[in-house]
Amino acid sequence: MHFVVKVFPEITIKSPPVRKRFIKQLRDNLRLLLANIGVVIDVQRDWEKIEIRSPGADAQVTAQVADVLARTPGIANFVLIHEYPLGDLESIFQHTLRHWREPLAGKTFCVRIRRVGQHSFSSVEAEKYVGGGLLQHSDAKGVVLQKPEITVSLEIKGERLWVVASKTQGLGGYPLGAQDPVLSLISGGFDSTVSTYLCIKRGLRAHYCFFNLGGRAHEIGVKEVAYYLWNKYGASHRVKFVTVPFEEVLKEILEKVDNAYMGVVLKRMMLRAAEKVAESLEIPALVTGESVAQVASQTLINLNVIDRAIDTVVLRPLVTMDKGDIIDLSRKIGTESFAASMPEYCGVISVNPTIKAKLPRVVHEEGKFDMAILERAIDERRAQNIDEIVDELDADLSVPLVGEVIAGQVVIDIRHPDEQEANPLALEGVEVRVIPFYSLNNQFPQLDSSVQYFLYCQKGVMSQLHAANLKDAGHLNVGVYRPEPRSACAIS
Repeated sequence: MHFVVKVFPEITIKSPPVRKRFIKQLRDNLRLLLANIGVVIDVQRDWEKIEIRSPGADAQVTAQVADVLARTPGIANFVLIHEYPLGDLESIFQHTLRHWREPLAGKTFCVRIRRVGQHSFSSVEAEKYVGGGLLQHSDAKGVVLQKPEITVSLEIKGERLWVVASKTQGLGGYPLGAQDPVLSLISGGFDSTVSTYLCIKRGLRAHYCFFNLGGRAHEIGVKEVAYYLWNKYGASHRVKFVTVPFEEVLKEILEKVDNAYMGVVLKRMMLRAAEKVAESLEIPALVTGESVAQVASQTLINLNVIDRAIDTVVLRPLVTMDKGDIIDLSRKIGTESFAASMPEYCGVISVNPTIKAKLPRVVHEEGKFDMAILERAIDERRAQNIDEIVDELDADLSVPLVGEVIAGQVVIDIRHPDEQEANPLALEGVEVRVIPFYSLNNQFPQLDSSVQYFLYCQKGVMSQLHAANLKDAGHLNVGVYRPEPRSACAIS
């Protein structure tokens, strides 16, 4: 097995010291990532490329190495080559035919040769000889010099011949670790996962900060997608996953802050907490998945007001991307299935959110907020290495889900009071109790444990998360009431 790795073009235009440092970082990353495959793999670098060799590697090992290369930041493309002593033109043709006879069947092709050194033939002469031989001795459709279906690439260096068997596009970007680390505020949805990926691709070691609003079930879901991103694209560097308990912060906002300003204030509280987490980890920047005008809190005016809560720089990789493009990219990188089942937390949304927040008004609203609650949430944060959380991802948090309830069972409406008042829930012959979601953890243990309770919210997402959280706390008499039709955002 022999791979030749070409680095991202932006690396090659750096100053010599920076270029050398970046290529060395990429080599070190690859050595670490390939060390667990189980065979001896040699990884060496020079001024323009990295070469990976393992003479005894079989097809399975070769495929494993190719998979690692395809998802490692810093690589423009890589080729699998077969190396031979040069010989004459007939020898070059025979070696090429061995690898290209079958792939050329029914295809148009051309031969391209890159030659370095003194030889008795020119590159054009070698291309004509090999191309004519392949056309005669294969089932190729024909030779086409402009836009062929297949390009057969050969490299001749001195007395060695390289037959390129395949060429694969890499991620591009910079090697992970070539830049300073960042703290990504991840919720598990499309936006935050894609923004995190784009940072990793740019060489930024992304640590994760999760604000827990929905209990342990939500936390596990976000950890699952964070672990996936790290394991697939950033496993050359260990990172932290930090959970900040934010339910009490949310409760304080919902009870004391004007409805129109809840979203802006919540974002400012999150940034304040994230800044403290970043400072403790010596991280100079935060990352969010916000995109201009995607939701009310993301207008330029509101983003300006939100950023004024802290001094740390906030990076927004998705700031001008359309939602459809974000979803397409999530599909490409493999996070779509995670994000599709991850809730947008429906209890946080204001009924009439402001799109032009005034800083003095925000400061006034925050004056009602007990900052000791925020400080307590920051102090109670839990940080762990992301490679140590995988054992938690298999926890069984499933809960009963019903479309109908019967007499003797109780439905608990956990929606925000504004939603409850605007659209009261009434079920014939069934008791409905009103307990806002932010009070549920405190009030549920006081209920009759012999009664079966089913939680209800508008979208059917928050209710499932809270039911799973209660079950995890030992309450087995809880389920979810979700009348048909099921919400498109609901967890399957």
